[in-house]
Amino acid sequence: MGDEGLARLVPEAARRTLVMGILNVTPDSFSDGGQHASVETALAHARRLLDEGADIIDVGGESTRPGADPVAAEEELRRVIPVIEGIRRFSQVPISVDTTKAVVARAAVQAGAQVINDVSGLAADPEIATVAASTGAYVVIMHTLGPPKTMQLQIRYSDVVADIITFLRRQIEVAVAAGIPRERIIIDPGIGFGKTVGHNLEILRRLREFLVLEQPILMGTSRKSFIGRVLDLPVDQRLEGTAATVALSIANGAAIVRVHDVLQMVRVARMTDAVLGRWSGE
Repeated sequence: MGDEGLARLVPEAARRTLVMGILNVTPDSFSDGGQHASVETALAHARRLLDEGADIIDVGGESTRPGADPVAAEEELRRVIPVIEGIRRFSQVPISVDTTKAVVARAAVQAGAQVINDVSGLAADPEIATVAASTGAYVVIMHTLGPPKTMQLQIRYSDVVADIITFLRRQIEVAVAAGIPRERIIIDPGIGFGKTVGHNLEILRRLREFLVLEQPILMGTSRKSFIGRVLDLPVDQRLEGTAATVALSIANGAAIVRVHDVLQMVRVARMTDAVLGRWSGE
């Protein structure tokens, strides 16, 4: 549902699941912090993500892992803008900027980004919706219980899926009121953001319930701690667990999967799409 607007961003969205490749230009992200902190290494990794089949590249300059300290806007700009500009010099791939700050979002769109991925769901900086509306950017509205520093400290829901749907419905209306067309809105239940392991598993089981909002669903499960808890594995050994969650996300209605291991997850996505009847072969 709502995939027609997404197909204007990436035409392939009309026939298959999209894979968003993660490019963290941070020193402290939970999985790959510091690996792509220089512009040169970040751009080399962007090329690799494209070679492996990424449909969108998500560039983030502030860690959103649980307990992470906030980053000043000036530092975030210093990290992400040269990378976005660099990618745009060699590719027209859609670029997403992972930020909660309007000033960063505006500069990123001016540098070539087409998607604003806001993990606060437009709540941290009210001006970010205005930026998306005025620039024509797509926006990802994600659910969380607060900033990364505190989001895991007081986790309470009456019904985790119903409560998230209520939040997302309200924030979709905030976006529309700011002038963002519904066809440019993507939703994300926020796996790992203010949720227990049980909550994350329940969201995966009940993901189809989010289709009631009639917006494309983005799922970000890649290498996350709930996989490590279930399998008792460190972050660098969560490939198979990630694959299982990606396949289930797609089977239950996700339009985009956000991942670190693009090559492997492209294969998972294609196979899952085929099982679901989206194979164009014989």
